Amino acid sequence: MRVTVVGCGYLGATHAAAMAELGYDVLGVEIDHAKRESLAAGKVPFYEPGLGDLLADHVAAGRLRFTNSFEEAGAFGDVHFVCVGTPQRPDGLGADVRYVDAAVASLAPHLREGALVVGKSTVPVGTAARLAATLPAGTELAWNPEFLREGHAVQDTLRPDRLVLGVASERAERVLRDCYAPVVAAGTPVVVTDFATAELVKVSANAFLATKISFINAVAEVCEAAGADVVALADAIGHDDRIGRKFLNAGVGFGGGCLPKDIRAFLSRAGELGVEDTMSFLRQVDDINLRQRTRVVQIATTMLGGSVARSRIAVWGASFKPHSDDVRDSPALSIAGQLHLRGAMVSVFDPQAMEPARAVFPTLDYAETALAAARDADLLLHLTEWPEFREVDLDVLGSVVRRRQVVDGRNRLDADTWRGAGWTVRALGRS
Repeated sequence: MRVTVVGCGYLGATHAAAMAELGYDVLGVEIDHAKRESLAAGKVPFYEPGLGDLLADHVAAGRLRFTNSFEEAGAFGDVHFVCVGTPQRPDGLGADVRYVDAAVASLAPHLREGALVVGKSTVPVGTAARLAATLPAGTELAWNPEFLREGHAVQDTLRPDRLVLGVASERAERVLRDCYAPVVAAGTPVVVTDFATAELVKVSANAFLATKISFINAVAEVCEAAGADVVALADAIGHDDRIGRKFLNAGVGFGGGCLPKDIRAFLSRAGELGVEDTMSFLRQVDDINLRQRTRVVQIATTMLGGSVARSRIAVWGASFKPHSDDVRDSPALSIAGQLHLRGAMVSVFDPQAMEPARAVFPTLDYAETALAAARDADLLLHLTEWPEFREVDLDVLGSVVRRRQVVDGRNRLDADTWRGAGWTVRALGRS
């Protein structure tokens, strides 16, 4: 079996390298020249732990290579994974599927008899059935949604917590089971279902996780008003195995390229299907999430005496989560930008996301180290929970700032230790 991967961005590059690791000869299809050249040289054009070495090893071994030719891909592959992006549409909340449509349309004329096209992109329900009707006779479509967590993408591909196979025939199921045989043999559960269910699994999972995060953030605001501690509260309710502790971390909320746009696309598609009212709570989930950013700006303003103008503010974190350089819809950068627009002098540091952040917010100042960002700061904001931020020497940090004030936007700093070092500490949901 030979595998192609169409679209070699974050999802596609990871999937291509993982398929090579599972033993397949893999051809990646990428039309962006710069990205393709970087991958062909064995270099990942973004940060993801473990992926660089994996990619470089298989490119060097000749097991993984890249092209921009759909004709070459069609002649090469038995199984074709479509991994292109589905961003939010510029004219509304729905998912923009034109890249998926274009990928399938470009590949279809070159497919060999018996080829299986496998969608992995997150798409509105109904997309798979529509695309299946466009494929030539003797070929098939399946839908196999991805569940990658940035920072853990390699492990999530090679040892996923489940495989969802949306198929329309026993043959398609058999081909996918064969393709994932090493993964299945390692004990990964397999859920076989129809196209529509497979498409809904990913957006449903993301909507649930987003709801859980917004729930604890709403409770955090109640905790502040009542003088309670949201971290202790989350620990307590997290012991209930019906609830669980994961994703019950109050803070500045979620971001990235998946959860925000997926819940909006889910709501949009529900409206198209005539069941918008039943999913209307997702609007509130989105609103609560965005409100967290405003709350941090309000807290910062209060701590600086009612105005941030001409104050120096250090922001630790730019990526939307640690172990990633992804700044798409990043709460940290959003907050930094809002403070800058209010007249603050904002200095940002992130261990991996400095260049992507500069590309999005070029007007902010960027420091070379966490300590450099904090120099002469009137306020420090901890907004992305990189481990190194929790290991800083508080005596040294205290000697470079102007005022020992910190807002812990992730509830990950040891507040007692910081207060013992003379800092005023504010955190969302804690007195």
